[in-house]
Amino acid sequence: MRKKITIKEVAKKANVSPATVSYVLNHKESISEETKKRVWNAISALDYVPDLSARSLTAGSSKLIGVVVPQTETGNRLMFENNFYSEILGSIEYRARQCGYHVLISASDSNENYMTLAKERNLDGIIVIGIYPNSFYQELKKTQIPIVLVDSYCNDHYYHSLRIDDIYGSYLATKYAIDHGHRQIAFFCGEIKDDGVMKQRLHGYREAMEERSLPFDAHYVFEGKIDYTNGILLAKKLCQSGLKATAVVTTADILAISAMKTFYEYGIHVPDDISVIGFDDLQISKYLTPGLTTVHQDISRKGERAMELLLNSIENPKLTKQEEIMPVSIVERGSVKTIQSKPEKKVI
Repeated sequence: MRKKITIKEVAKKANVSPATVSYVLNHKESISEETKKRVWNAISALDYVPDLSARSLTAGSSKLIGVVVPQTETGNRLMFENNFYSEILGSIEYRARQCGYHVLISASDSNENYMTLAKERNLDGIIVIGIYPNSFYQELKKTQIPIVLVDSYCNDHYYHSLRIDDIYGSYLATKYAIDHGHRQIAFFCGEIKDDGVMKQRLHGYREAMEERSLPFDAHYVFEGKIDYTNGILLAKKLCQSGLKATAVVTTADILAISAMKTFYEYGIHVPDDISVIGFDDLQISKYLTPGLTTVHQDISRKGERAMELLLNSIENPKLTKQEEIMPVSIVERGSVKTIQSKPEKKVI
């Protein structure tokens, strides 16, 4: 194994002090051009690679951003099983790299103390994606590191936040199904928690139903986790329930996609026998047959904006709380069928 070259060896070859080498690496203007040239020549000759951790302690900036994504149980591969995470993480990393930062991704659950990692790696800022227990947020803000929450309803004024209007997005999806003649509409969602995204989306579903005087029936709500496996399980439960649903509104494209596959295996065709609406507008949604009608949110832009909000907070430590809500819209494809609803009986 090759021996690691030290800063002292570079200093010796350049005939300067280790402190001078450090000043050159950190672009201090007080060093003469002749000395800089000697140091850089020594660095090149010895193939010296600076210790970024040590430099970050000296410079006060690690150029390292932490990104936290949910991990609900041991061995869970949520960030790989749901393309939403790959799309948003990709845009965060790209925007960070453009600005000279690197990204450290960590899957966290309610039992993990993220504070230790944040301090050990001297993170310049953190982006937290998803919902966590209140204790997690209370502990995390003790780091006093700039933090942006994505898709969170945490009301703590310490955090900057970025999300969509989840109630409105789910309302749009349900209203779309109703406008196409559907009345028995099932709802597939993740775990419904207080102050969580799923509770907001359930509220949007109920709001659209009540607006058209359609009764809310809890039997039509199927709750699980947001991944491919649970989409299959929820679709099987619906098929075996005996409910006469003509449409399914889901809270994630990954649930809609796996549900469509399961319906096909049960001999139920989309959209002829049942209509399906997704949420997110993942890239894969337009490549399905039929294409998935879904609620569009700009996932890539969300990642970019989260990074931009964080950088703004890093550069302006006294910045007051920033909260941004991004727009949503319906993308029409081929997974929803228009049906003729039965005419209402006249009261004589």
